[in-house]
Amino acid sequence: MAKVNRDYQKLPGSYLFSTIGKKVREYEAANPGKRVIRLGIGDVTQPLSPEIIKALHSAVDEMGDAKTFKGYAPDLGYEFLRKVISEKDYKARSCEIGPDEIFISDGAKCDCGNIQEIFSRDNVVAVCDPVYPVYVDSNVMAGRTGEYDPEKQRFNGVVYMPCTAETDFVPKLPEEVPDLIYLCFPNNPTGAVINKERLQEWVDYANMNGSVILYDSAYEAYISEPGIPHSIYECKGAENCSIEFRSFSKTAGFTGLRLGYTVVPRALKLEGVALHDLWARRHGTKYNGAPYIVQRAGEAVYSEKGRQEIEKQIGFYMENARLIYEGLKEAGYQVSGGVNAPYIWLRTPDDMTSWEFFDLLLNKANVVGTPGSGFGPGGEHYFRLTAFGNRENTVEAVERIKRI
Repeated sequence: MAKVNRDYQKLPGSYLFSTIGKKVREYEAANPGKRVIRLGIGDVTQPLSPEIIKALHSAVDEMGDAKTFKGYAPDLGYEFLRKVISEKDYKARSCEIGPDEIFISDGAKCDCGNIQEIFSRDNVVAVCDPVYPVYVDSNVMAGRTGEYDPEKQRFNGVVYMPCTAETDFVPKLPEEVPDLIYLCFPNNPTGAVINKERLQEWVDYANMNGSVILYDSAYEAYISEPGIPHSIYECKGAENCSIEFRSFSKTAGFTGLRLGYTVVPRALKLEGVALHDLWARRHGTKYNGAPYIVQRAGEAVYSEKGRQEIEKQIGFYMENARLIYEGLKEAGYQVSGGVNAPYIWLRTPDDMTSWEFFDLLLNKANVVGTPGSGFGPGGEHYFRLTAFGNRENTVEAVERIKRI
């Protein structure tokens, strides 16, 4: 008789954003005259740039001609895209990452969830607290954790690394050495960044202990301050202990196209086994690549004109972040983030729980954000707002919150 994967049943309730969606739908059904402004889920709102649209049209025309038609994409992705990524994202920053170490996929979220498949089930996982839910949930589903403890709001067997205001929302090196370490900078949900010196400490720690760092740098394009690394491979020895995830979703507005990539250096080995080869086999067996048309659009992001257009869009969102940050600070909120990331992380007032504050914003200001507790126990009494709205809604949302 067939059996279900019981590890899925360890997960409490529903996925964070499903819960938020349900609450908002119920509110809108009961209040049809209210206009709700969404600053919760990190979906972009600006249209694709002209250079990307041009590349899409050109690729579509190619697909309509027998001489230029393309079928299945290569397992690693098309060389034209991997080559330009290698040159512009890595070698331009003195990171020796070659095209054959880059795996094109349909998004960083998928890769962050799937990467755990190439590791033993008995590996101990460490995550920041608060944390992007996918890192924890995917390891729970794989049976790499114990049961959920509702009192602690944590899974047994997972190393939670506190990220607090006192540490600038950057974790300290854990005393209990984990096997797999998830790091995300610029961080989702806190908007925090890590400088090169502190990141080098993590690389040295991983190399010393035989750990692997799973580094999510999906928001690196939003870094504005000097001295902040855009890639973990800017650190010495990172190629021996790190895997990096990148996304075009927030960088170039590809949330509706789906494109990302993962870097697995050939130098990274465990027990004499090259993880590059394992991930390559995983891609070959469970291909989660992107269509030719989308990969051509990704290539356009790196053209001179494409870069200029993308930088303008990023500037638009970061101006939204500034407006939210300054407006809430003026209103007396304790806020952080919004400088090197499109997220604002605020302390809830009057010691309110994050879901109490969610209900307050929805009912009194008709504004939707993300409760910090949805990112783990360390996010309680915090709240995330995103800068991905349009300008008019962003300004109005800030004014509504200020009037509460």
